[in-house]
Amino acid sequence: MIDYNPKEWFRYIFYFQKADTVRKLMPLILTIMVYTTVISYLILKVWRIGENTDLKNISLMHSLLGFVISMLLVFRTNTAYDRWWEGRRQWGALMNCSRNLALKINSLVDQDNAEAREFFRIMIPNYAFAFKNHLRGHFLSESFTETSTFKLSDLHLEDHIPNQIAAALFSKSVELQRKGLILPEHLILLNVELETFTNVCGACERIKNTPIPLSYSSFIKKFIFIYCITLPIGYVFSLHFLVIPFVMFVFYILASLEVIAEEIEDPFGEDANDLPIDRICAGIQLSANALLK
Repeated sequence: MIDYNPKEWFRYIFYFQKADTVRKLMPLILTIMVYTTVISYLILKVWRIGENTDLKNISLMHSLLGFVISMLLVFRTNTAYDRWWEGRRQWGALMNCSRNLALKINSLVDQDNAEAREFFRIMIPNYAFAFKNHLRGHFLSESFTETSTFKLSDLHLEDHIPNQIAAALFSKSVELQRKGLILPEHLILLNVELETFTNVCGACERIKNTPIPLSYSSFIKKFIFIYCITLPIGYVFSLHFLVIPFVMFVFYILASLEVIAEEIEDPFGEDANDLPIDRICAGIQLSANALLK
């Protein structure tokens, strides 16, 4: 995620970063430019169609459908942002429950029990890093830190790794209770935080694995395409060759909204506008180390 000052207007008007929609859409924008140029030249110079033709009435269709397409794109963008914000809320909940678990372990487990404290100090961040990599579809062994009782070889890499780490955290809590190092009611306190780990995981998997329906996304793309390729036919009689930059700009605006929505509806990757989950994982690690040192 890119950090920026939203109050700096002038700077970001002329700022283009790698993920900017202009860069992504440039091939399509150039294609629209060539298409509009050809249509305009044929109508104005080759066919010499006058302004009294019925083709100029196509602009009425754009006036009628402009409101419809704007409502579709607003709904599309809002739906994608809801997914982005829900992902941020879930990762915020993971940060909070990780801190709460570390706080409770720090109070409930004596300083003399260095092995148990070390286990939770390392495994709580391990869950966050494994969960991040799970959402990105791969496992990085270098992001996993071994403890004296839980090694990398204990993981089944072909299975659900966050679940395995959550199970290890719960098993360790039950082990402490059976040994009498914590009371049964203490285990209930810890269980609240341990359940949140799995709840957050399920919520983020729901966001990632349930994209917008294909028919809806396909319909919006077809709508934008047909709307834009008919623009030069309707407006060339009034704008003449100025219709070329006009159509390019309209296509850029409409297509950019769809591209932005596609990018933020899956917010767990490494794109510029995705969630700062690397930073959140580092924050969880820092909190666990500070509380359970």
